[in-house]
Amino acid sequence: MRIHYLEIVTPDVDAICVAYEKLHGVRFGPPEPGLGNARTAPLEGGGLLGVRAPLREDEAPGVRPYLGVDDAEAAVREAAAAGGQVALPPMELPGFGKCAIYLQGGVDHGLWQP
Repeated sequence: MRIHYLEIVTPDVDAICVAYEKLHGVRFGPPEPGLGNARTAPLEGGGLLGVRAPLREDEAPGVRPYLGVDDAEAAVREAAAAGGQVALPPMELPGFGKCAIYLQGGVDHGLWQP
């Protein structure tokens, strides 16, 4: 199991990016439109850390790991069969792969097919 994308949703994107740059020595790029205008930095071992503002008024700040999967559709079916509620069916993010989100145990779980 590997985190492919770690998403942080916050109303203060720049402050989080500056803090992570100082604390962890990473460098964030400019906003990436294909990822909800997240500013991204590479994760050790591959993958990305993305920091973005909420996309809707009712989207709460939070952290969501997206685990890498070989087949997003199959992974969503398996998650649903295990009791998860699909919140975002697999969707294509041009240039990045496919992502999906399911809810289980009061937690958002992300899936990412590179």
